[in-house]
Amino acid sequence: MSPSRKAVFAQKLACFPRLGLADLPTPLEPLKRLSAFLDGPRLWVKREDASGLGFGGNKLRKLDYVLHEAIASGADTIVSGGVVQSNSQRQVAAVAAKLGLDCHLAVYHGRLEPPTSEYTTSGNAFLNRLFGAQLHDVPWTGDRNAAIRNLVHQLEGVGRKPFFVPYGVSNELGAVAYATTIVEIAAQVAERDFEPSGIVHGTGSAGTQAGLVVGAAVVMPQARVVGIDIDAEPERVRTDVIKYARLAAARLNVPFDEATVEVVAGHAGPAYGVPHQATIEAIRLAGRLEGLALDPVYSGKGLAGLIALIRDGRWQKGDDIIFIHTGGSPALFAYQSVLGI
Repeated sequence: MSPSRKAVFAQKLACFPRLGLADLPTPLEPLKRLSAFLDGPRLWVKREDASGLGFGGNKLRKLDYVLHEAIASGADTIVSGGVVQSNSQRQVAAVAAKLGLDCHLAVYHGRLEPPTSEYTTSGNAFLNRLFGAQLHDVPWTGDRNAAIRNLVHQLEGVGRKPFFVPYGVSNELGAVAYATTIVEIAAQVAERDFEPSGIVHGTGSAGTQAGLVVGAAVVMPQARVVGIDIDAEPERVRTDVIKYARLAAARLNVPFDEATVEVVAGHAGPAYGVPHQATIEAIRLAGRLEGLALDPVYSGKGLAGLIALIRDGRWQKGDDIIFIHTGGSPALFAYQSVLGI
């Protein structure tokens, strides 16, 4: 990678103000035992689960930037939404508590049937209440942001100053924010004297992959960003990645080629939020070989897809592959009775 190219891109990112909510940079660690078990490329994990506040996760990096706009606008309330066990909602609730802002969350019901008796009360659902969020049950219609926007309008109607945070904190500024991950990775791999061939993660609401794609194209083009579809909607995911990446690239004044967007289907199991046997295997391997806690919705399915690609011969033994651990471990407790662990 070119140091000057990385420095110029970092300067572009530095033009966007942030609040400093996340504990950055997050660690990059080798997965030696998992690499040996799979007898494939050298694996590394980017620990976005170690980003700090509210049990961490990849959304904190986005909220650092997105909520700077909320503070600047004089908002007194943060409004977002997601399913019952949404990692994004939990991070929004934690940040709102830290900033002393009210938090209202549109909690979607009906996107998936509760897989366990503990699903609606444990894990992220419990933490949302602990962090003081006010929860509003709404039906899932397929429109990720409609109920959140309706909640914003209701709060405006009673004199509040709400700030809209989209589902998954996925928008163009969220994608710009997540491009900072690539700058961190570039510095970390330079210290360890290797260049990754691939960067793999679970992809759903698309903002994370959009940021990775935009950043990698500029700073480390040899690293193919591979999104593992966890929504069982690969075409929708890829369309959204392209949309947010194009907008983020325009904000950063860097080129973007939609041909660089790869979303791999076939590893989401029967539906969003429903773990299948490959997910459970990946969660067990990460736990027993590396002491990593992966969730059954995002990071578990992401690793399941990575394992499948390795077994299919996608990379060689001499390659270095980085897995993005996007967080979500609290959801494990809401799925305990179906994981067989």
